[in-house]
Amino acid sequence: MPEPADEKGWAPLDPGMSGGAPAPPPAPQQPLPPAPGPVPHAPFPQPPVPQPPVAQPPAAGWTWPAGQGAQQPPPAPMQPPYNGAPPYQGQYAAPHQPAYGPPPYGPYAPQGFTGYGPPPPKGPWTVGPPPGTPFHRMARTPLHRWWRPLTGTVAIVVAGMALAIAMMIVGIVIRVVVTGGAPDISGSDADTVFGNSTADLAFNLATIAVFLPMALLAAWLLQRRGPGTLMSVAGRVRGRWLLTCCGLALAFCAVSYASSIIASAFVDDTSSGGEHWVGWGRFVPAAIVIVLLVPLQSSAEEVVFRGWLLQAVGACTLQNRTGRVGRALSAVFRTPWPGIVIGSAAFTSLHGYTGWGILDIFVFGAVAAWLATRTGGLESGIALHVFNNLLAFLGPAAVGQLDIDQGGVPWQYVVADIVPMLLYAAAVVWLARRKRIQTVTSGPDDAPDEAVDGAGGVDAPVYAAEPEFVSRAE
Repeated sequence: MPEPADEKGWAPLDPGMSGGAPAPPPAPQQPLPPAPGPVPHAPFPQPPVPQPPVAQPPAAGWTWPAGQGAQQPPPAPMQPPYNGAPPYQGQYAAPHQPAYGPPPYGPYAPQGFTGYGPPPPKGPWTVGPPPGTPFHRMARTPLHRWWRPLTGTVAIVVAGMALAIAMMIVGIVIRVVVTGGAPDISGSDADTVFGNSTADLAFNLATIAVFLPMALLAAWLLQRRGPGTLMSVAGRVRGRWLLTCCGLALAFCAVSYASSIIASAFVDDTSSGGEHWVGWGRFVPAAIVIVLLVPLQSSAEEVVFRGWLLQAVGACTLQNRTGRVGRALSAVFRTPWPGIVIGSAAFTSLHGYTGWGILDIFVFGAVAAWLATRTGGLESGIALHVFNNLLAFLGPAAVGQLDIDQGGVPWQYVVADIVPMLLYAAAVVWLARRKRIQTVTSGPDDAPDEAVDGAGGVDAPVYAAEPEFVSRAE
């Protein structure tokens, strides 16, 4: 019996009517796959887990192909890559470094600058010597190369001579402008630049003083170390120790003057006589020039010969030499004596003394260099040099003689000059040990403020057997 039609007038066909096909039975409902288990908790947000597709029943009259109608197991949930870190988020995202464990590229990952971000900062320009370095090896820093002392020595000589020549040219130009005429180099003006003895003395002292900044600049620019390392192991001039040495130098001058008077009694000197006081009008200008420029001239010579040259030779330790001869040379060059001898010989060659005067100048340079190694600085040598030259210049200036007579010296005067040097050196070494003056570079755990000025420091290093070293303008 036909079913009643719906509100639109449609009714299904009667199954008994001719030509009608029997209605297919309803398709069985496929069970839904079980939901995946809970995802383990991770320290970072997990990506969404894709759901497996749900099998849909085939349309009426169709069946699944063989072997494809079976239920497939659900896929395993995705694991986050890189040891638990989430994957890259987007095209330009940066890789994520895991919070714990080794880096993603293993223990041999590239270190330092890798091309990303700013480059690492540069180190300082100057590098100091390692702790425990004595004064004569202060130039042997981690940046030391064999060519640095040689290049620096040549640069100091060339630059200093160039400045001296430039000063001479300026002096001649000033004289021409003031006097209106050029100096006669073939006559009486051959030994003068300004035509005035006081001005010439100032010029001569200034041409030596210009080597002081040249040496300091060479240490900073060519050897890349602090200029103060030329002064002491503390990297600067130790003020209180310098004042102490000045007091000892004053005593040296008194003893030296007294010994020279005694020596004059044993010398037949016919050159003396006729000297007289020149008066304050001539003495005061010369004394001002001497007091102002002699400390610079003496300090320049100490820095160049007992600072730069001593340390330049001391930097060549030959410690990488092999063989019996190489090891023997290395043992010698690691001591301060090669630098002391070479520096004293160079210092003597620049003076015009002859005969016994050569010995006097050489011993003076050797004593000053030896004191530098024993006290860790130039303070004792500077004090000795300054007061010795003040005595040598002011005495003749009082009688109108501003040119130091450098020539042959009787041996009696040489002995009278060397004995006070020995006494001064003995007093300095004794006082340095008593005040525990620093003689090697300090480390980060030391107390340099007390050590540099004598309230606690390092005892003087012990070298091989040293001979006992116990005035003229040096």
